[in-house]
Amino acid sequence: MRTLWAAIPVAGIVVLAGCGSASDSDSASGGSKGKLVVWDWKSGDATASSYVKKAKATLLGAAMQAGKGPDVMLFNGGGQIRDRGDSLLPLDEYVCDDKKRLAGWEAFTKDSKTYAAPVTLQGHPIYYNKSLYRKAGLDPEQPATSWDEFVANCQTITKATGARCFTQGNKEGTGIQFLLSGLGSVLSPTEYDDWIAGKRDWSSPAVERVFSLWKEANDKGLNNDGANSTAMFNDAFAGFQSSKAAHVIGLMSDTGRWTDFAEFLDAGNVGVMKSPVVTAGATPSLPYGGGIGYAVAKWTKDPKLAADLVRSLTSTDALKSVYADAGAIAADRTVDVSSGGPAVVTIVSELDRGKPAPHVALSSKTVDLMGRLSQQLPSGSVTVDAAVKQLATSDQAG
Repeated sequence: MRTLWAAIPVAGIVVLAGCGSASDSDSASGGSKGKLVVWDWKSGDATASSYVKKAKATLLGAAMQAGKGPDVMLFNGGGQIRDRGDSLLPLDEYVCDDKKRLAGWEAFTKDSKTYAAPVTLQGHPIYYNKSLYRKAGLDPEQPATSWDEFVANCQTITKATGARCFTQGNKEGTGIQFLLSGLGSVLSPTEYDDWIAGKRDWSSPAVERVFSLWKEANDKGLNNDGANSTAMFNDAFAGFQSSKAAHVIGLMSDTGRWTDFAEFLDAGNVGVMKSPVVTAGATPSLPYGGGIGYAVAKWTKDPKLAADLVRSLTSTDALKSVYADAGAIAADRTVDVSSGGPAVVTIVSELDRGKPAPHVALSSKTVDLMGRLSQQLPSGSVTVDAAVKQLATSDQAG
């Protein structure tokens, strides 16, 4: 998972002066002269995701503590990179020309400083199986807009087809992240904006409703059986692909995305719907942010060259390949997705009206706690009120 990027062909990554010009130096940090060292954990197999996650955290933690290691690193957006901000080089002076072209910067920003350039966008659309809707006598082009209507439609689908409402996997504790962000319309517009800005009111009835919905979905049989023992990657997604459930809160990029589902259900049967409104007055929006992005270590010996590499990795030509070859939603707004099928076209059409995913605003420590509590809520071993209080304490300490 370690790649050496030759610094000799600098012409291939030269940018114009004025906003972070390319370095004309032959030297670069890491390993040997003339090379930049990149650790790329993204190349791992999906089945090894848990292993890679732990190895990555260990390697990054050791490098940060030692103050040496790779020059350029790939990060998930959100708490992971914000927790590492003190060891990363702010990139604002180098990437200002890219700000309008690329989306998802907020996920790599802390205290008004940008620490990585986005490669992909990640978010949590609600995918639905149009074929199951038709079999149940529902209009697949008119999905529910309110939570009560949504639950009623689910009951109709289950009665007609035997399919559950949701396929859910929470063995790793990640399912609650998907629900929090996928059903972000539980929060009012003001509460949503405050949440993202760090002014989270954990005593709000709407916040408590998020976690009561999690328990409610299990208690009412909306989810597949054994959600807590089902792996999100890839067992839960397999349930949607095999038409065992009508809906899944999936991903925009990586495993569990539109291209995966289209292989089994046919692209025309993969729908993307806005979150049904849970709280009156809420405005549903696509929950998304920066997915993965490249950052530069503070100890790099040649910041300009390292930043130029990041800009090369996030150039339009490079990100066209990310979309075409990997099936990810590229962070570049100029990439044409019109031939990709209705699901991806719907997703991209909502980007300008979208908002950051709520769970990404939380620290990694609080997200981990949320995962553990989500495994206890269905059994009643922790109450919704107690879970919310624990999360409030963690968030406010962070």
